[in-house]
Amino acid sequence: MLEHLREQLWQLHLELPKNNLVTWTSGNISARDPQSGLVVIKPSGIKYVDLRPEHMVVVDLEGDVVEGTLKPSSDTASHLYIYRHRPDVHGIVHTHSRYATAFAALGKPIPVYLTAHADEFGCPIPCGGFALIGGEEIGQVVIDAIGSSPAVLLKNHGVFTVGGSAEAALKAAIMVEDVAATVWLALQIGQPDEISPENVAKLHHRYTHVYGQK
Repeated sequence: MLEHLREQLWQLHLELPKNNLVTWTSGNISARDPQSGLVVIKPSGIKYVDLRPEHMVVVDLEGDVVEGTLKPSSDTASHLYIYRHRPDVHGIVHTHSRYATAFAALGKPIPVYLTAHADEFGCPIPCGGFALIGGEEIGQVVIDAIGSSPAVLLKNHGVFTVGGSAEAALKAAIMVEDVAATVWLALQIGQPDEISPENVAKLHHRYTHVYGQK
């Protein structure tokens, strides 16, 4: 079932350690199939080097396992909560990437100090409140705090990103960490100036409508 999506999700998971977004077995990616509405997600507690496409677990939006022999991620209920409340989202990534999680540890959003941040996100990266792992609570915080951003920090926890596909959510997760690392370095030197909302909007529009090959 959903063999192509399982294969794609396996390949995307390999990008997490490659981009230094996770350690050991932490973090996960899920993808929602547009046709069936079923969700494919990483199994719980499996090392990335041991993952295979057939290990990915297929669940419905209520959390019932449709196919798979392994237990799904402990974040599954929160992923599903996000999918149920955001029909536009078809991919979710969760990481504890180092620099972004440092901001999350302090409960601090990341203002727009960089054009790369404006390009990719079009707004500050917000930080939601604290929630325990295992149920829908984290998903509720994500929905409450994320706004128009594709990324949100969770206090004392880490990062969630969303996208129209799992690959888009992964790109956002990689960019969050890159932005957070650069901002952290800048803060060691001094206090950077925020880019005005008007210029943020212009930069984001150029990036999403003009930049690249259309």
